[in-house]
Amino acid sequence: MGKITDALKKAAQERLGRLDKISNISEHRGKIIVRKVTDSKVDVRLVPYFDPKALISEQYKILRTNIMSLHKKNSLKTIVMTSSIHSEGKTITSLNLAITLAQATQKPKVLLIDADMRRGRIRKYLGISSKFGLSEILSGKATIEDSIFQLDVDHLSFISSGEVPHNPSELLDSEAMQNLLKELRSQFDFILIDTPPIVPVTDAGIIGSMADGVVMMIEAGRTHRGVVHRAAELLNQAHCKIIGYVLTNIQYHLPQYIYRYL
Repeated sequence: MGKITDALKKAAQERLGRLDKISNISEHRGKIIVRKVTDSKVDVRLVPYFDPKALISEQYKILRTNIMSLHKKNSLKTIVMTSSIHSEGKTITSLNLAITLAQATQKPKVLLIDADMRRGRIRKYLGISSKFGLSEILSGKATIEDSIFQLDVDHLSFISSGEVPHNPSELLDSEAMQNLLKELRSQFDFILIDTPPIVPVTDAGIIGSMADGVVMMIEAGRTHRGVVHRAAELLNQAHCKIIGYVLTNIQYHLPQYIYRYL
């Protein structure tokens, strides 16, 4: 695992060396302004970012193929990413899927939203800082243009969770959230929304009812079947459409190594 990590870090340094300087677009002709970010320190677990041809990246491409197939058949555009409980690899999976979608030959415009306003981690994994995020947009303290950024991945933008509000569920279950998704739908081909786990809090169910589908992460060897059933039950009660499950923390046997990727 050490050699793999070293290789990924080397790839990260080479890629970060090619980052552009921050640039603002003043004339957007009705489209959302996107700003590029520099000097990011991307987490090495975002393998498709560093090595799109790696074995792990190929697994995310399979997931991408399934998502894009549903997109063609059912106009799937807004997808909520959740899990039953904490620490099932949900956010890492969301990031890797977003990167892989943006790398598709069709070059879709992809937006990743960190809607976990309780303990959002996308900023941490991307190694960046942002003044505004989703909580500021929904509370009227910032505009979309203030809060949306683009990393060093073509066609991929993101909105962080913002500062922790005192009423995250109420902000999500609001007309402001519905209007935000409506506006974003007109600008992007895919919108991935990373949310808190569904069993402890209701946030994923709230947003899932506004989205086209929900994907649930399940950690292999840890999450009990009864907990998964309870999570699915909560999503169904919230009128969410579960479109699939992702099994995380699978061990892949590579030549001379066993690499746990989530």
